Amino acid sequence: MSIEKNKIIFVNKALVKLYGIPPRPEIPPDPVDMLIGTILSQNTNDRNSYKAFLKLKEKYKSWEEVAVQPLAKIESNINIAGLGKQKSIAIKNFLVSILKTYRKISLEHLRSKTNDQILHELTSYRGVGIKTAMCVLLFSLRRNVCPVDTHVHRTTNRIGIVFTKTPDKTSIILNKDMPKRIAHQFHTNLIRLGREICKSAVPNCSICPLLKICEFPDKNLSGIKSYKTNNFMLLDSIY
Repeated sequence: MSIEKNKIIFVNKALVKLYGIPPRPEIPPDPVDMLIGTILSQNTNDRNSYKAFLKLKEKYKSWEEVAVQPLAKIESNINIAGLGKQKSIAIKNFLVSILKTYRKISLEHLRSKTNDQILHELTSYRGVGIKTAMCVLLFSLRRNVCPVDTHVHRTTNRIGIVFTKTPDKTSIILNKDMPKRIAHQFHTNLIRLGREICKSAVPNCSICPLLKICEFPDKNLSGIKSYKTNNFMLLDSIY
């Protein structure tokens, strides 16, 4: 068993002890919904992303209807999620491209493909990166993969599971030998750790359950013995 795999198992057990096993909806979300929700989640908080996602779903009857809207209209509906221009371009480009290729807006055909084939197809759409494609794999297709956002990248590097410069490189290493059936809890609980305890600027190391094994050299041991919970997870709320 690799060193990374051993560390992942240890960290996962510690975080499950702290946070529990994250709930998942019984029926996985639609892959198109998930992809668009993940685009909306970039560089903003989950609650604003969710409001933008709901606004699109409530205003338009289908993604086909969104696909024919002018960019300005899509942007105005998702502005609360930030980066409205950039995200509206990515959303419209994906919807138009997939409609042109498959004559309908659906990703159901992905279910029979391998993880690598899915990643290759989804990242071929302009504006869809590795993290977004991995979220479709994990949340919609229930594959045992761990998407890497800023929190997962930061925490795994501080702990010492990986030593990488970019989220994409972290993703490659983490998913090279991911232990079976734990990717969702590992991913979700690491995000909570990053939001609540292992924060970017001032981590509260004194209350971290991973303090003894963490390799971060600039530990902050003067933090208060409590933290504000932040457990709303956008991608587990899309269904």
